[in-house]
Amino acid sequence: MDNTTYIALSRITALTHDLEVTTNNLANANTTGFKSSRELFSDYIVKQKDIHGLPGGQTEAYTQDRATYQNHEQGPLRQTGNLTDFAINGEGFFAVQTTQGVRLTRNGQFQRRSDGTIVDINGNPVLDRFQRPIVIPREDDVLSVASDGTISTQDGAIGTFDLMTVDNLNTLQPEGSYLLKPTTRTRVLPHKEIRQGMLESSNVNAITETTRMVEIQRDYDLNFQLVQTESTRRSNAIEKITQDPSSS
Repeated sequence: MDNTTYIALSRITALTHDLEVTTNNLANANTTGFKSSRELFSDYIVKQKDIHGLPGGQTEAYTQDRATYQNHEQGPLRQTGNLTDFAINGEGFFAVQTTQGVRLTRNGQFQRRSDGTIVDINGNPVLDRFQRPIVIPREDDVLSVASDGTISTQDGAIGTFDLMTVDNLNTLQPEGSYLLKPTTRTRVLPHKEIRQGMLESSNVNAITETTRMVEIQRDYDLNFQLVQTESTRRSNAIEKITQDPSSS
């Protein structure tokens, strides 16, 4: 293959990954607390030598898929009326204990187990600032959470929902549709605003993602067509040479 084909193939490879990310965004447009992702591309510049092997030739740009990053912009808050639904207004994350370790999440769709432990949709206990599960006494049938995270029952305040964060949100690694793995040290937010009876919707804009998907597909088709055209041109050239008696 010549350089033109290699350049087109590098673009096709990057577009394929970009399409996977965009498709995943659309699939989670209705997932509570989901954060959209985007691909980060760059051009890898190669400077070619001239015909005599000296500097000063043309440059070629190969597409490189550098990274996938998340958009941590807050999604719209919606009212549910469920006393164990919680939305974060502003920055921060709930901490939950999974079998793989502590994970962060913006999905506050919690439940109360029969033993009083507050868990997420997959049964992972929600943690306080000391990484202890938040437990509501079984005999308490009233649950109220203030905007500062203070948890109260009919017997008064019994604990606090604490929000965690990290210094660089780009270091968080997505796991599934709603969990984030911290790869650096977490810290407790001194100020927080929690809304009881509400959930944060996905921050995916379905129209934007659909438009993006169409653009990716068009770019993919153009580059794939270029590869096919180059392949046909080379095949025709080889066939002509092998069939031309004067070439021997």
